[in-house]
Amino acid sequence: MSFRQNLINARSHIVFLVALGCGLTLVTYIESGLQEESVHVVEEVPDAIAAFEDVTPLPLAITGVSTPEDLEYAAIAWRYFQNNTNPDTGLVNSVDNYPSTTMWETGSYFVATTSAQRLGLIDEAEAVDRIGLALDTLIGMRRFDDLLPNKAYNVNTGELVDYANQAAERGLGWSALDIARLVGALGIVQNNYPVLAPQVADLLAQWDLEQMIEDGQLIGGNIREDNLRRDQEGRVGYEQYAAKAMMLFGYDMYRAYRAEDNLMVQDVEGLPIPVDTRMHRGVTPAFTVSEPYVFDGLEFGFDARSLRFSTAIYSAQEARYANTEILTAVSESHIDVAPYFIYSSVWGGGSPWSVMTFTGERMDSKRTISTKISFAWDALFGTDYTRELLAAIAPLGDPERGWPEGIYEIDGSTNTSVTVNTNAVVLASLSFRAHGPLLRVDR
Repeated sequence: MSFRQNLINARSHIVFLVALGCGLTLVTYIESGLQEESVHVVEEVPDAIAAFEDVTPLPLAITGVSTPEDLEYAAIAWRYFQNNTNPDTGLVNSVDNYPSTTMWETGSYFVATTSAQRLGLIDEAEAVDRIGLALDTLIGMRRFDDLLPNKAYNVNTGELVDYANQAAERGLGWSALDIARLVGALGIVQNNYPVLAPQVADLLAQWDLEQMIEDGQLIGGNIREDNLRRDQEGRVGYEQYAAKAMMLFGYDMYRAYRAEDNLMVQDVEGLPIPVDTRMHRGVTPAFTVSEPYVFDGLEFGFDARSLRFSTAIYSAQEARYANTEILTAVSESHIDVAPYFIYSSVWGGGSPWSVMTFTGERMDSKRTISTKISFAWDALFGTDYTRELLAAIAPLGDPERGWPEGIYEIDGSTNTSVTVNTNAVVLASLSFRAHGPLLRVDR
């Protein structure tokens, strides 16, 4: 299929950019050639996509107000950022008191700050000062091979580091997904704080983003035996979320956005679950988690496809509770024991509800009722079930530290790890309830 036809086929999913006022160059290019063809944008509906035609999208639960309880929960989440922001660099620890960060987590900080300002926890001047300082640091930081941000940095010094937060002269390479997540957050920043747009432009001008895009796909850079290897990054869910972020700045992500090219459907609790046909890191069958779907809704606003996918993914978790009486809100998360990071899936590694480590090993005993996913589903859909999730999570909030990752399903004990990503999602969720997606500017 031709490049041009692929763009046409993706048209129905990128139209959301028009409403947001972003990515106008790409949309204009697509529209200019459609004319009479536009009545039949998609000539064939692949079988995997057709499986979602019977999924009735859930209505969004934007209320337009914040309750006193919402603001109390938000203040707890913001405490994390008050505790973990370095006053010199403006960067934020990825985990409580651990001075390392990635571009993904820096994006989470910008999302959290924008959300906190919308909720009235800080004023616009503080939001601009905080984000502006971090942007200055990012502009001045050394890049991997002078191309793109390294995979990890020391929060206190801005140095390139390895995953043990030890200085790494050359660095580890770059993560296209992490950078794309930050690029999306930069779009949110410049739309909410026009005064910061010149700094955003200066930063993006330093990054050779073309290095991480090839034939409409995301490409990561990985060091293997001192050699740089370029690998396609992203699986269904994460790939489309990252593609949307890059499209905000006019990058051509036609293949990354086409979920149907690498899509299979797995039945979980009677719901069709979108799963990537490709292997995860070349080791295990890919997995489906809630994370990229809730990010899409909270930050950009769903498109027709992602809303159907999200409805199915959420509904499977609600159905598991109905069938087993086990509260279920799963995604990737930190845990407070080795190996410290897991992927709690709706489907993954060949079966439903599997929990996997970074290397693909099963660790189902650490399935967590996720704090961030409980808040996110409640903000997005606001059902009786999401209110039960929040009732279970609410006692965990620590006014002195922030929100921990959640509750271990196996015994009800607390997953005590406290992270930037979870507290950012709590803030974004509470902001969404009152104001809608972050890329929508209320002025």
